[in-house]
Amino acid sequence: MRALFFFFFFLWFFCSVLFIRPCVHARILAEYSLAAVQPATVEYDDVSNATWQDFTRFLDAGVGAHVVGMSELKRYFSRFGYLSPLPAAENLTDVFDGNFESAVVRYQNKLGIPVTGKLDAGTISAIMAPRCGVSDEDGHGGGGGYHSLRATRHYAYFYGRPRWGRGSPSTLTYAFSPNNTVSYLDPGDVRATFRRAFSRWSAVIPVSFEEVEYNGAADIRIAFYRGAHGDGEPFDGVLGVLAHAFSPENGMFHLDGAERWSVDFRKEKSKAAVDLESVATHEIGHILGLSHSSVKEAVMYPSLSPRTTKAELRIDDVEGVQALYGSNPNFKLSSLLESENSSNHGGAGLRGIRRFSAAAAMWTAAVVLALLSCP
Repeated sequence: MRALFFFFFFLWFFCSVLFIRPCVHARILAEYSLAAVQPATVEYDDVSNATWQDFTRFLDAGVGAHVVGMSELKRYFSRFGYLSPLPAAENLTDVFDGNFESAVVRYQNKLGIPVTGKLDAGTISAIMAPRCGVSDEDGHGGGGGYHSLRATRHYAYFYGRPRWGRGSPSTLTYAFSPNNTVSYLDPGDVRATFRRAFSRWSAVIPVSFEEVEYNGAADIRIAFYRGAHGDGEPFDGVLGVLAHAFSPENGMFHLDGAERWSVDFRKEKSKAAVDLESVATHEIGHILGLSHSSVKEAVMYPSLSPRTTKAELRIDDVEGVQALYGSNPNFKLSSLLESENSSNHGGAGLRGIRRFSAAAAMWTAAVVLALLSCP
């Protein structure tokens, strides 16, 4: 009887420890540890964005810190809307002052990073990630923008909430520059990639897109450029700013020709490769009038890591663009809700195991008590 008692006691203890004990704290700490910075600091195929990679030296800096070169980081924050525009470099100092702390807090809030007011590992990692060149703070929350208390909606619009005023339904034309391209991509693959990207948006709003010849008359004009290219927003080389597009009804859509663009990661082996469809889908959102979202899973989130695909519209993207244009009559938001809910509950099996294990532990304990009550 004693041996049987110890056997059941051991079984109950094993089940309780293995399946019921949560592991959340370890996961959270790991996500924002110093190791979180490391993937962004490695060089991709011997090329990297030198200025952004150098931001690792500011790790853990806070108010009062003086680090040589912090003026460059302030220029980054100014460029993306967190500090007032500063045209002259001499206006920037290397001191982490209260104004810069406020900018860091706004940045952390916007990008969904734990708010510390310091340049911690999670913040530095986000800063160094390749991203869209459109400012994060041009937008004003609309019907649930990120300033709102409604935590499930974080989409935003450009100032003044511009949109294409063509009535409903409407058609926007787009064209590719014949001279500003990337030679290693097949033009047919590029066109197919953009067709898919445009179709993701037309599936949810009553706006369709039609490719036309490049003659300057198209609503949306797509081109690949390197460095300065005449729009006041110069590109900065590999794995920095990936692309930028302008609000309605400008129509300019520019991609950095220095990036290693990919239409199929199975064929493209570069570690620095950037998914063209994901970036195209994001920039089309800007073309339609959406600014950046603070939802990390959303297409309109500002950054995208190399060799990462994020082209599927999320509820935040859809609700934002539908608030501007209305819904495509053939689209049902409930289907997207079901899809997101199923993907978000991918861990249901694990929870089921834990519930089962807890029940098993309770059953085992009951058996042990029954045995102990036996004469």
